[in-house]
Amino acid sequence: MAAPAPFAIIIPARNASTRYPGKPLAPLRGATGQVRPLIERSWIAATQVAAPAQVWVATDDQGIAEVVREFGGQAVMTPENCRNGTERCAAALAVLGDIAPVVLNFQGDAPLTPSHVVPELVAALGHDPDAAMATPAMRCSASMVAHLLADQAAGRVGGTTVTFTPAGRALYFSKRVIPHVPADAAGGHVHVHLHLGVYAFRPAALAAYAALAPSPLEQIEGLEQLRFLEAGLPVRVVPIDAVGWDCIELNNPQDVPPIEAVLLARGIA
Repeated sequence: MAAPAPFAIIIPARNASTRYPGKPLAPLRGATGQVRPLIERSWIAATQVAAPAQVWVATDDQGIAEVVREFGGQAVMTPENCRNGTERCAAALAVLGDIAPVVLNFQGDAPLTPSHVVPELVAALGHDPDAAMATPAMRCSASMVAHLLADQAAGRVGGTTVTFTPAGRALYFSKRVIPHVPADAAGGHVHVHLHLGVYAFRPAALAAYAALAPSPLEQIEGLEQLRFLEAGLPVRVVPIDAVGWDCIELNNPQDVPPIEAVLLARGIA
C-alpha cells in the first residue's frame, strides 16, 4: 500500500465574526485551570497530527497573528475580503506556495476535533481521485443531538449536520438538524451525523474553489462547502466512529461552558 501523501494544515481565523466578534482570542479554561485562547487550543489540536512547521494560522488580524507567534505558532497574513475559511486557506496557499500535495483546512473554532480524522481524510482523498474535497462526519450521540436541537430551538446557529450516500458522496450540509428524526423515534440520534469542520483539498481544487462565485445555498446557509456541491464537484464524506466526548464548536458564547467541561473531563490543560 502506498504511503499517505504529505500534508500541511492551515487554520483560518478572523477577528470580525458576526456571531462572536473576537472569537479566536476567546479564553478557554483547561483541566488545570490554565486559560488559553481558542486559536491556541485549535493550534494544539492540529499539532497532534502535524509538525508545528507544517501548521499555519491564516488571518487578516495583526492581533491574532501576534498571539499565534507568542505561543510559538506560524501566522500568514491574508486579505480582509476572504468570505470564508476556505477562501482564506486559498489566499494563504497563494502566499506560502507549494507546501504539500494535500492541504487541510482545520477550523479555528473546533478545538475538540479528534486528531485521528486528519490522516483518514488524507488517505480518503488519495483513494478517490474524483473527489474535490474530503471531510469527516461523525454519528451523533443523544447528548450531541440534544445540544444541536437546543441551539436550533433557541434560534442560535450551532453545529452542522450532513447527509450522504452509502458510497460516501455528500448530499447536503445544513445548520439545521438533518435528516429530520421524529421525536418519538427510539435511538433516532444514530441517523444524524455531525459534520466536523476539517477539509482536505488538493491545491488545485482549493484554487478552483476560490475562483468560483459564492453559490445561492452557500449564502443562505452560511456554509462554504455547499459551493462545491452546487458547482457539481464531488465531496467525499468520511464517516468516523463516535468518540468519547461531544465535539462542540465554539459558535456562540453559550458554547464556552460545555467546551470547558469537555477539556476538564479529558484532562486537557
